[in-house]
Amino acid sequence: MKKIYLDNAATTKVDDKVVEAMVPYFSKNYGNASSQHFMGKKAKDALEKSRRTIAKSLNAKTDEIYFTSGGTESNNFILKGLWFWNQKNKTGKNHIITTKIEHDCVLNTCKWLETQGAEVTYLDVDEKGFVNKQQLRDSITDKTIVVSIIHGNNEIGTIQNLKELSEISKNQNKEVLFHTDACQSYTKTKIDVKKQNLDFVTLNSHKIHGPKGVGAIYIKEEFNEKITPLMHGGGHERGLRSGTENVSGAVGFAKAVKQADKKYVEKMNKLRDKLINELEKIPNVNLNGPRGEKRLCNNINVSFGNVEGEAMGGYLEREGICASTGSACSSHTLKTSHVLKAIGLEPLKANSSIRMSISKYTTEEEINYVVKKIKKSIKKLRSFSPF
Repeated sequence: MKKIYLDNAATTKVDDKVVEAMVPYFSKNYGNASSQHFMGKKAKDALEKSRRTIAKSLNAKTDEIYFTSGGTESNNFILKGLWFWNQKNKTGKNHIITTKIEHDCVLNTCKWLETQGAEVTYLDVDEKGFVNKQQLRDSITDKTIVVSIIHGNNEIGTIQNLKELSEISKNQNKEVLFHTDACQSYTKTKIDVKKQNLDFVTLNSHKIHGPKGVGAIYIKEEFNEKITPLMHGGGHERGLRSGTENVSGAVGFAKAVKQADKKYVEKMNKLRDKLINELEKIPNVNLNGPRGEKRLCNNINVSFGNVEGEAMGGYLEREGICASTGSACSSHTLKTSHVLKAIGLEPLKANSSIRMSISKYTTEEEINYVVKKIKKSIKKLRSFSPF
């Protein structure tokens, strides 16, 4: 049976060169980066070299990058850390603005903060997933701590204009901070923290062919004292994130960043559009999210009218095709996607949706095979669909 992996928004294959770069830090250069002896210093050098690589990719300073265990921790760290700091210092600020299409780790963090007294505004989006800019302007008050808006959406691929949204936020209140979850967009579209006027950026490794269990946060240097740490211990990561550093993970993360290349983005754009165009030839098939440069290069999300998404997903799996019928972290549930609901899809249409996400390893031959199998499955499933 063929094995075609089209769930790269959930996680990616680790690049062979990434594995090669990591191996010495498991078995040879295995020192603790906080130790003062020569083995520790060698590990520390590797950690800081990795930090420089990630900083350079964002046009940031090296000491503005903090390593974490991944995107979920990073998002929790920023939102809770800012909240706790403001409460501790009695600033009178208790308001957070985010969107209805964030990753669950942001939405659930905000819901938890509401139980602690936070006021949270969840911005609407249009039918393509773009933030309502006027609502953003109207929502900002003198009590707003931070605006947190996902850069590239993990379900429908919508890429927000961070520079514009940050400018809107700061024009309304120059003290408002701006955070973005860039786990899906990192290395797939340009992020420049200076040009886009970003204060905090969440990154992770396993979406870009690096290892799982490692991520990073960009924190603009003037704001690193306005965050209360969630992890307390030996004062690692300049006191903001204690815990023995994952040196091998950081090395792998940095190598994955170096392996990223514009040519891979161009390749994915072409394969994405080919798959979308072929699927839209099928009657009653609709694309969810925007087209072209405003969509992540690896994301395809379509609704198959009169076909249950779970049935389609099961059929594809039997044909050796891995896809997703929900978001990256919750596709095992049967709940309607909150992202598809936010863009206005009715439950029946939302539940007929499939997300396919390609990578630099995806081939045109695989896309042709997927199109063939989907057309066959649609014909079969519609023949006895109750919808």
